[in-house]
Amino acid sequence: MNALAPAKTAAKAIRPFHLAFPVRDIAEARAFYGDLLGCPEGRSAETWVDFDLYGHQVVAHLAPEEVGYRKAGDVDGHDVPVKHFGVILTIPEWKALAERLKAAGIKFIIEPYVRFEGEVGEQHTMFFLDPSGNALEFKAFADDAMIFAK
Repeated sequence: MNALAPAKTAAKAIRPFHLAFPVRDIAEARAFYGDLLGCPEGRSAETWVDFDLYGHQVVAHLAPEEVGYRKAGDVDGHDVPVKHFGVILTIPEWKALAERLKAAGIKFIIEPYVRFEGEVGEQHTMFFLDPSGNALEFKAFADDAMIFAK
């Protein structure tokens, strides 16, 4: 085994990840990630803000020249944004988030649906953009053992 390879998650508790991404406006990011998605805010400065995204640290950095998605790839017959991030939720959390987003009038890139239905890796998924054009995917598995199943 490679000494630098990450430990298998089944043998070790999952640690929070850190992701920094560009936004065009900090106030707009606070409204979307804080108010709509319900992410508590951590440290911040004039040009960046930390959010707690389901226990993970995501940081919105003011960089309007870097925003937006530009390329999609085919997955299960859908144009999936190549650059995207999100969280794997429980199915009840995923359904509640989908309803909250629909109620807020969020336009989905890919409407909430079940991908790979009846196959290994079956998952609930949805894609949408934040106000800066960053693509997000939230998904859920009925059985977390399917997350990395081949």
